[in-house]
Amino acid sequence: MPFIDLPLPELQRYRSSVTKPADFDAFWHETLAETARTPLDPKFEPVDVGLPLVEVFDTSFAGFGGHRVKAWYIKPRGATSGLTGLAKFIGYNGGRGFPHEHLLWAASGRAVLVMDTRGQGAGWSRGETADPVGSDPAHAGFMTRGIASPQSYFYRRVFTDAVRAVEALRSRPEIDPARLAAVGGSQGGGISLAVAGLVPDLRAVLPDVPFLCDFPRAVAIAGRDPYGEIARFLAVQRDRITQSFETLRYFDGVNFSANAKASALFSVGLVDDICPASTVYGAYNAYAGQKSIEIYPFNNHEGGGAFQERRQVAWLGEQGL
Repeated sequence: MPFIDLPLPELQRYRSSVTKPADFDAFWHETLAETARTPLDPKFEPVDVGLPLVEVFDTSFAGFGGHRVKAWYIKPRGATSGLTGLAKFIGYNGGRGFPHEHLLWAASGRAVLVMDTRGQGAGWSRGETADPVGSDPAHAGFMTRGIASPQSYFYRRVFTDAVRAVEALRSRPEIDPARLAAVGGSQGGGISLAVAGLVPDLRAVLPDVPFLCDFPRAVAIAGRDPYGEIARFLAVQRDRITQSFETLRYFDGVNFSANAKASALFSVGLVDDICPASTVYGAYNAYAGQKSIEIYPFNNHEGGGAFQERRQVAWLGEQGL
């Protein structure tokens, strides 16, 4: 199994070339302020899915543009106060799936809200949330949808939905609003980093092998999709290279990391050819808050898997969460 990226000592020193646009903070402030004018309107409908030790709610809330976003909310049965709440985000082209796929956090005595990713959920895990917004010409997939401008880019909507998911979680009476965390792998890890950069009072973030980080390097060296969608788009749209990468600066985990203050536990697979290790370190080394990283030297994009989940449970306990 070849190592496809930099040696570990170089990864630990690596700094991404990505920089924040001058109006990065203003762009996101205006985006979230615009969305905040629409009531969140969270709905939690209890459902019986045959899991007697937890309570499950079919959940929805108003995300970007007021569009309804689906979620699952799962908590230990009978818990009424003081719970740590985790907002969980899903990998690329997966959806919220079924409640029994998300029992780890409720089993650990915490509550979790699992956000459906708009427009996705047909690649490996079932989703149910539409994305009613169209785009300019784009390559198949989601990476180039609306890439002509930050205002129209697909992940503007997704990241805004994710901030609203945290607000929906915060609205539950049994959740301690001072004990909120974000978690996810791959795309979900990238979304969790965006949340860490956009929600100032988030306590913790757990991005596993995060995607959506250090776009210029990722597009240049990743051996497998989804970053390849951008490369193939630019192979045809040859006059849009500069503008496309300018748009991506507003959505890069490197830039959200520079704003983040929550305690962070990252993970990285050193032979990951989907999210190359240097792109993960690009975000990790830029991260402004307290941080640590679990390294899996011989693992690809699966990262630590169950080993990392075990570490996450222990680490949250170490954070008092």
